[in-house]
Amino acid sequence: MSAYVSAFELFSIGVGPSSSHTVGPLRAARVFAARLRPRIGDVARVECTLYGSLGATGIGHGTPDAIVAGLQGREPETVDPAEVRGAWTDWVDGAPLLLDGVHLVPFDRADITFAPRTRLPGHPNALTLRARGADDELIAEETYYSVGGGFIRRDGEDAAVAAASFPLAYDSAEQLLALCDERGWTIAEVARHNEQALRTEEEVAAGLDAIWDAMASCVEAGLHADGVLPGMLKVKRRAGAIRAQLDAVESEGRRELPGEWLGAFALAVNEENASGGRVVTAPTNGAAGILPAVAMYWWRFLADSGLGSGNAVTPYGELVGSALLGMHPAAPAAEAEEELTVEANRRRGIRRFLLTATALGSLFKANASISGAEGGCQAEVGSACAMAAGGLTAVMGGTNRQIENAAEIAMEHHLGLTCDPVGGLVQIPCIERNAIAASTAVTAARLALRGDGSHYVSLDAVVETMRQTGIDMSHKYKETSEGGLAVNVIEC
Repeated sequence: MSAYVSAFELFSIGVGPSSSHTVGPLRAARVFAARLRPRIGDVARVECTLYGSLGATGIGHGTPDAIVAGLQGREPETVDPAEVRGAWTDWVDGAPLLLDGVHLVPFDRADITFAPRTRLPGHPNALTLRARGADDELIAEETYYSVGGGFIRRDGEDAAVAAASFPLAYDSAEQLLALCDERGWTIAEVARHNEQALRTEEEVAAGLDAIWDAMASCVEAGLHADGVLPGMLKVKRRAGAIRAQLDAVESEGRRELPGEWLGAFALAVNEENASGGRVVTAPTNGAAGILPAVAMYWWRFLADSGLGSGNAVTPYGELVGSALLGMHPAAPAAEAEEELTVEANRRRGIRRFLLTATALGSLFKANASISGAEGGCQAEVGSACAMAAGGLTAVMGGTNRQIENAAEIAMEHHLGLTCDPVGGLVQIPCIERNAIAASTAVTAARLALRGDGSHYVSLDAVVETMRQTGIDMSHKYKETSEGGLAVNVIEC
């Protein structure tokens, strides 16, 4: 058994505003509809009950809309976000729903019910789907748990993640570092070897590039959008206005601090997420702005500098691994021969960033949680901040222990962070929180790079502390909007 989760699961392309409340339920409904295929012609009605956190804040997170889209056979990776927005909200009662894209059944908005006070033992984010025949015969009933980051688990299935496909197993940061020491590898190289157990090197590189392209597109879309976000709060988008201000300053020959852009990048992504747009779960939607913002910060301001070029932490002669995936730069002579473009060098760095973040994020998912409903916002924003800090340290030439130190610093200073979205919307305080966490990730990386990697508190200790804190935290502060800012801010 290993903690490792593939980069293509941890970073999945989907839709906003929530990985646990939108992407996960959409996947669950799609899986349920597909499993009905043997008797789909007998189905006369489908129903869904949303429990716990899904029931409490589902409407604000677009959960019932996602259920309808999933029942129709839509997939979060490919669905047009416009097909999800309003799918339930604007539904005309009695209209036929094309179940799994092949069978029409009448559907009413009331076929989705909410049970916020009922919490199933498997996970706070639970939903039960039922299919009935013409005589109200129960054809199928299945319960699914949306366990964070868009991951789902059907009730009765083993909760453990199968790890037989990954050759390099580790269950802790300590084991990960020992694995690196034993082979003389970077953390990203461990992740690369695991990924290549499932895909070719070229496929891994192309897949990571697709993830980055989706992240970068989300940043750009958010930076060039304006208006008001959906929902009763009427939150005004700010990223576009900040971008215009920074562009104006730079057009005058002055240069704003990169940190100003860092915050704008994060706001841009989370405003896109809040609008239900196309985003990359990283590792959740509520924290989706942190990794893209830090990666874009490196891409725009550091990638071509000496420390930002992704230089390896070991001499050229001792290197193993793949230049294609950014494990190390080509030797100077090879670089001249290949005449790599600036973008090609940057892409190699981004691949290394994402692989490093994946190796670290896997530890949070396996040993604590990345679900706000389970561990509070520390599990979402804290995990993302640690992953981004480690990734940035890696591409800035940090050692494995400096990478682990950066992740530890970032997570340590998010311990106890509550999840209290006002109005059940992923807007306040979520959007600004991503900008602040992106800044924290950069600070953590810089602190770690100034040290030698030795530190008192280990990443494993912080992960375990986060797990324990999540258990102790009142459910009011876990995505239910029953405590914190959610009850102390007037919704208007």
